[in-house]
Amino acid sequence: MTQDTTPAELEHALAAASAASSAFGASEPAVRAGWIRAVADALDAAAGELVPIAMRETGLPEARLTGEVARSTGQLRMFADVLEEGSLLDVVIDTADPQAKPVPRPDLRRVLVPLGPVLVFAASNFPFAFSVCGGDTASALAAGCPVIVKAHPGHPELSARTAEVMIEALRKAGAPDGSFGLIAGFDVGVTALKDPRITAAGFTGSVPAGKALHEIAVTRPEPIPFYGELGSLNPVFVTQAAIDARGKDIATGYVGSFTLGVGQFCTKPGLLFLPAGHGLQEDLAAAVGGVAEARMLNDRIRDGFVSGLDRLQKVEGIRVWASGGATLLQTTVRELLARREEILEECFGPVSIVVEYDGIDELKTALDAFDGNLTATLHAEDADAELARDLLPLLTARAGRVLWNSWPTGVAVSWAQHHGGPFPSTVGSIHTSVGVTAARRFQRPVAYQDAPDAVLPDVLKDANPAGISRRVNGTVTTAEVTR
Repeated sequence: MTQDTTPAELEHALAAASAASSAFGASEPAVRAGWIRAVADALDAAAGELVPIAMRETGLPEARLTGEVARSTGQLRMFADVLEEGSLLDVVIDTADPQAKPVPRPDLRRVLVPLGPVLVFAASNFPFAFSVCGGDTASALAAGCPVIVKAHPGHPELSARTAEVMIEALRKAGAPDGSFGLIAGFDVGVTALKDPRITAAGFTGSVPAGKALHEIAVTRPEPIPFYGELGSLNPVFVTQAAIDARGKDIATGYVGSFTLGVGQFCTKPGLLFLPAGHGLQEDLAAAVGGVAEARMLNDRIRDGFVSGLDRLQKVEGIRVWASGGATLLQTTVRELLARREEILEECFGPVSIVVEYDGIDELKTALDAFDGNLTATLHAEDADAELARDLLPLLTARAGRVLWNSWPTGVAVSWAQHHGGPFPSTVGSIHTSVGVTAARRFQRPVAYQDAPDAVLPDVLKDANPAGISRRVNGTVTTAEVTR
C-alpha cells in the first residue's frame, strides 16, 4: 500500500464496517473467539513471508520481528480464551427480590456490548504488536467491533500484506464481510476519524499528533472516545543502598534498557536519578561504548532524533558523558528544575539523561516535577523499605505501572497488565492498551430490567447456554440462574 486510499475506497471501507457491525457485535462469544483464532493461525502461518518484508522496511532484526509476530498472535488467542470464559463481557445478574428494603428490587442483567466500528492508527515502532495486527486491533475485535486500521507510512508493504492475510482468514472463518479493513494516508485517517460511522479510535504516536486527533474526536457533532498513547519519559530512581549492593548491574541494565530497539520503545527509561557521588560514571560510559550504531525505523524518526538530541545538548547544564551508538547525558536536579520544560521533553531514540540528586528531599522534589508517564521505576533494597513507602505514592500518582528493581522496556500481555498513565502518556489514564481489559475501551454497559428470558441475549439467559462466567446475586458462577 504505497498510495493513499481514494475517497471511493474509504467510503467502501466505512460502509462495509458499518454493515458488518450488527452481526459482528451480536456474534456468540465462542463464534467470535473462533474468528480471532483463525486470524492468529493465519498470521503464524504467514510469518515466513511477513517477517522479511518487515526487516526490509524497518531495519529491525529477524529475531525481534519473529518474536513480535508471536506476541501478536498470542494476544489474539488470549482474547479468544477470555471471550469463551466470559470475563470480557462482565455479565452481572441481580434477580428480582420483592422483599428488598427499602423498595423491591427488579430483575437486572448487565452486559458489556460493543461500541461499533473502531478506527486504529497504527504505530511505527512495533510493526506487528502495535500496528495492523496489534493490541488495539485485537482488543477491538474481541469486544465485537469491526476495525479499520490507518496504516503507518513507515511499513506500507507489510501493512498491506498483513491486512490481506487477516481479511482472508476472517472470510474463511465465516466472519461478516467488512469486519476488518485497511486505509492509508494522513488526510484519509482524519476524514475517517470525522465520519459518524466510526464510534471510537485508538492511537499510538507523538504528543502533537495525538493531541490534534483527540481534539477532532471530541469536537465532532457526536464526540467519540479517543484512546491515545502519546509520550512518556519513564523515569528511574535509584537509592544509595541499591548502588552499594549492585551498582554495576544497574548501570548495564539501564543502558541495555534505554538502547533496546535503538531507543524506540515507548517505555524507554529517559532519565536515571542517581545519588551524588554514585561512582557509576565509568561503568555507564563503558556500557554505552559497547552499543553499536544501528539503523532507526525510518528517516523521519531519525531526523527527529538528531534534532532532539541536538536541542538537548544545547540546554544549559546538560553535559555529554558518553556517546557512540547511543548518547548518555548528565545533569543535576537543580539544573533540571531550572530548565524543566527543556529537559523533560521526550527524545525518541538512543539517548537518556543521568540526573544526580543530593539527598532524599531533593529526589522527592524532582519527582514532583514530572507529568504523567507510562512507567516509573524504583531500584532499592530491603533496607530502603521506609523510604520506598514514602516514594511509592508519588510514583503511583505519576505512572500507570510502577516497577521495583527491574526495567520498564518489555510489556507483558496479561490479565493484570496496565499500559497507560496520566496525561501526556495517554489521554485516558483509566484504560490500558495492553492486556485483557484493553477491550473495555471499545465496550459500553447495558442493563436489561425485567426482560423475559426469551428475548434476552444468550449470555444473560437463566440457563447460561454459553457456559460463561457470570456474577449472579454477588457470586461468580458458571451455573444456571436459580430464582
